[in-house]
Amino acid sequence: MTSPDAASQPPREIHTSGYVDWAFAKATGRRMVAAGPKVTSAQANEIVSALRSAAERSRGPVAETARMHSPAGSSPVLIVDRPGWIDANVDSLQSMLEPVLAAMLAKRKTPAQPPSNLALEVGGKVTGAEAGALMSFLSSKILGQYDLAPDATPRLLLVAPNVLHTEAEIGVNPADFRLWVCLHEETHRVQFTAVPWLRQHLIDSARQLSLDLAPDPEQLGLKLQQLAQNLPDALRSGGNGLTDIFATPEQRAQIAKVTAIMALLEGHADVVMDDVGPAIVPSVEHIRSRFQQRRKDVSGVDKILRRLLGLEAKLRQYRDGALFVRAVTNKVGTDGFNAVWTSPETLPLPEEIESPAIWVRRVHG
Repeated sequence: MTSPDAASQPPREIHTSGYVDWAFAKATGRRMVAAGPKVTSAQANEIVSALRSAAERSRGPVAETARMHSPAGSSPVLIVDRPGWIDANVDSLQSMLEPVLAAMLAKRKTPAQPPSNLALEVGGKVTGAEAGALMSFLSSKILGQYDLAPDATPRLLLVAPNVLHTEAEIGVNPADFRLWVCLHEETHRVQFTAVPWLRQHLIDSARQLSLDLAPDPEQLGLKLQQLAQNLPDALRSGGNGLTDIFATPEQRAQIAKVTAIMALLEGHADVVMDDVGPAIVPSVEHIRSRFQQRRKDVSGVDKILRRLLGLEAKLRQYRDGALFVRAVTNKVGTDGFNAVWTSPETLPLPEEIESPAIWVRRVHG
């Protein structure tokens, strides 16, 4: 029961900056990450220039094929190395999670004394190191990304060393591969710039899901016990990783809704990329074949980490989303498919990703 004096007090200000040392996360990620292929300054300048040119070249064909157009001057293209990708994504993660952390602290069932400066410093370093290690792992896997940049300026990131490493590893034409990658990423840029409400909707959905999944401090022991009991199944299943362990049935339903949006975005980017490809990427069939094989050829520790992080589920998003886009487009055409971008209510539900005809009936009647 709250006393009258307590009720009359203004809400406590929640300080979250000490709970994660974001600067230490960046430093840890930079320290742990491999630099990537060794190149001369001239070679580095060449690939940066080539990727920038490919990104620019992809804009017209993507807009024409998707029938979606970005406002002039929207979303810059930034060519980065792995440390640069880490810095950008730590900043975005901080912007995404600080409101979530503040809400978590505010809803604690039992008020607690603020931790000491020493406890904050140690705890912040630990969580910062964990975030940095995660970013280090991911930074070598990402070819490109549309950075939503909550509370900042969104931009398209292309990770030059990863593109260079992948094109050599799978043995494809470098110029064709770089343009092919840019077609996919440019589609993401168009999705978020041509559809004004989409970026904030996805940010809000991710924040709410993070808050729902975060355990109350009082439940942490139980969650750790669940982790120990269910970790072997998570490693075998290749589902959504650690979230499958911690999530309740209601939370899994929310995860499925966000996953359906991601499947739409990734599948649409793959479809546009492959539809544009034959006209301007001569070796597109060879690239697609080699790249799909690379996705399958994951083993050892890397495969374990991918399963824990839910990255195998992300690979299914490309497949399931592309099937949805193809099926809808075949039924109602590209303009009919583009009704998906009308509002949050016209985004596909999880069951509609699996059965596109249900979405067509719901949206087009």
